Amino acid sequence: MGDFMEKSPNRNLVFQSIYKTAFSFQHTNTNPHSSTQDIGHPREREKERMEEKMKLGHELLRGGKKRERHEYSHGFSASQMEALSAMCGAIIPSVPIEKTSSASDTGKWDPPSKTLESFYLASASEFPVPDEVAELMVKRVLVEAVILVRVVLWILSTRLGTLILCGTLAFCRKAPFVLKFKDMPLEKREKLMIKWNREKFFFPVRVVFIVVKVLTSFIFYSIINENLENPSWKAIGYTLPKPEETQKEEQQGDTQKATQRPLDQGLIESRNLTDSTLIKELNYKNLKTGNSNTGFLTIQCDAVIVGSGCGGSVAAAILAQEGYKVIIIEKGNYFSKKDYTSFEGPSMTELYENGSILCTQDIANMLFAGSTVGGGSAVNWSACIKTPDHVLKEWSQESGVKLFEGSEYKNAMDLVCERIGVTHECVEEGFQNRVLRKGCEKLGLEVDFVSRNSSEKHYCGSCAYGCRNGEKKGTDTTWLVDAVKNGAVILTGCKAERFVFEKNNRKGWGAKGKKCVGVIVNSLGENVTKKLKIEAKVTISAAGSLLTPALLKSSGLRNRNIGTNLHLHPVVFAWGYFPETMQDLKGKMYEGGIITSIHKVKNVNYTQNGGCQAIIETPSLGPAGFSALTPWVSGLDMKERMLKYGRTAHVFALVRDTGSGIIHSEGRISYELSPQDKENLKTGLRTALNILIAAGATEIGTHRSDGQRLKCKGVKKEDLEEFLDDIQILGGPMCLNELYGLYCSAHQMGSCKMGPTAQKGAVDLKGESWEAEGLFVCDGSVLPSAVGVNPMITIQSVAYCISKGIVEFLEKYD
Repeated sequence: MGDFMEKSPNRNLVFQSIYKTAFSFQHTNTNPHSSTQDIGHPREREKERMEEKMKLGHELLRGGKKRERHEYSHGFSASQMEALSAMCGAIIPSVPIEKTSSASDTGKWDPPSKTLESFYLASASEFPVPDEVAELMVKRVLVEAVILVRVVLWILSTRLGTLILCGTLAFCRKAPFVLKFKDMPLEKREKLMIKWNREKFFFPVRVVFIVVKVLTSFIFYSIINENLENPSWKAIGYTLPKPEETQKEEQQGDTQKATQRPLDQGLIESRNLTDSTLIKELNYKNLKTGNSNTGFLTIQCDAVIVGSGCGGSVAAAILAQEGYKVIIIEKGNYFSKKDYTSFEGPSMTELYENGSILCTQDIANMLFAGSTVGGGSAVNWSACIKTPDHVLKEWSQESGVKLFEGSEYKNAMDLVCERIGVTHECVEEGFQNRVLRKGCEKLGLEVDFVSRNSSEKHYCGSCAYGCRNGEKKGTDTTWLVDAVKNGAVILTGCKAERFVFEKNNRKGWGAKGKKCVGVIVNSLGENVTKKLKIEAKVTISAAGSLLTPALLKSSGLRNRNIGTNLHLHPVVFAWGYFPETMQDLKGKMYEGGIITSIHKVKNVNYTQNGGCQAIIETPSLGPAGFSALTPWVSGLDMKERMLKYGRTAHVFALVRDTGSGIIHSEGRISYELSPQDKENLKTGLRTALNILIAAGATEIGTHRSDGQRLKCKGVKKEDLEEFLDDIQILGGPMCLNELYGLYCSAHQMGSCKMGPTAQKGAVDLKGESWEAEGLFVCDGSVLPSAVGVNPMITIQSVAYCISKGIVEFLEKYD
């Protein structure tokens, strides 16, 4: 626990007591002879409280499951875990209260509250945090990074290895004169973390620091105990968002309607089934099944769609409406408004690709993509912006995709907006958007409302974890409902392995050598042992820009455009702290609609993208995400930053990137910003900081690795200009620079772009593969380039047009 805990046995006992109360995954023993039947008995009230909490949402989204040490499967040795625990404890240490900003210049301070004292004394070195970090690392992080962490921890578990990696910090005055890392005082371990964070030549240790820092922070501020509580939340002022009041179906006297979810009629959840019960479910849904000679369970349909997001759901609705039997394959699970909990940790794990722990190979870009029924539309921030006219012109004229020059596409955008209930204003904005609006108005900058697929009164700040009141109209409550009503079947917990091809016997002009006849699917449930072979007249890949290219490649397709041209809409963050005393900016950063305002950074001298260099919007950041992305300067600094969490407004600059990346295989992604992207991000970040200053922030900063920040009160104009001139767009942690940056992406596009020829696109102008007849792509990967704005409307509109063409294909097929 470091010097503080070692030299302060009383505080050690206090901390252990706090930790056992707050983080314990064990129930406290009680007197077996005491009565539990007395009315109002504390134990009875506790039991009732627990029963009430267990009603909160789906069990997968609640967390709080008790695990003993022997239940972890990360495979780290005891000595490696000791080193990891010491590292976690250096990143989030136990801090003596007299060392905090609570103390005055005279050394006296007001006695802190028990909650605040507990927060400062809490350390990430205590079970279960290090084991949870190791478990998450092994499960989610790139294997090379995991191996690197294992090796470094193994080295640190020895005295010689500690001396090699820590240098003079490993020395002590008593025998054996060289300490193992776990035995080093906290202050020295913290100094080492600071050194590693700035290491520019031997960057592997910086990679280790980043991996452990991000995971430790995320776990520490998201883990919940059996009481569904995290002890840090009260100290930092975070409370779970409550769903808005909606009319309860139970009050209508229809019990069945109240318990049934919108898609249950067409849902088959394979994780809960066996081979035999799966067959029964398929037959009950009027699907033909059989056993092939190769041991597959075969299923027949007209169209099989891989993915249920913005593209796949629209395709499913259109095809099912035309009377075709449709099967939708989704590897994620299905959750409805009654299932959502707003618990950040389990929600990010269940609702996002790779449990939200996904990055490019250089660890510079954090990628967020939906992985549940409804895909990104179930967890996105509701922004509904039509494809800009200058982008449509570019795509039709420069990329040769004529779909974007006529009325067909614009009509599709109108129809999509109508189906998902797009509104155009906001009755009441949350804290962050009011900051953005106020700052823009003070500077005389144009700021617009953002259209949303919800009512104008929608004030939900937790839509990133699923909309608990159901007001947000994602595809899981719109297009998929239409599909299921017309007989479509959604098969969840299933992952597509490869598409199935056979020789195409059709002759003549334009005939392709291959014909796609379906897809091989694996159930992710333990009790379904057979692979599924879904045979279909048309097969549609709608797995998104990160997974569709990987699936096409693993199926043997070789078009050179598959997996290239990946665009990410890279984002950089700026933050500003606003004290509670500011009367015109009430609320917390996690309250209110996530994106309701937008500012476009325009430059008359910028000739690309309609003169728009960047757009400024606001993000959703729970405590865990906030801590994981916030630069780490020291353990104390991080805790004090977390105490300001609720009133730290974040805004971000997003650019329409001209640089691009490559999907090499599933989870293997490379990406590089162009010089123009870096310049646009820099301009956008400077604008964002100026907006925060104008709105009244008392302190501003960026996410540069050194914790770049500036106190605004009384700042001189020249000091402000010097700070803004120092804004840089740097490389990631693996760059050969002392400073680095981390970037985020929630929009992925273009990795299987449409093109007029096989040399210019991965699919043709109707979304069909150049190599295989009957195989279509229907998601954001078909876009010719980045859109430059939130892409949901664009993706659904393109999917609508492609799906209409697939109907024509099927009519010819029949």
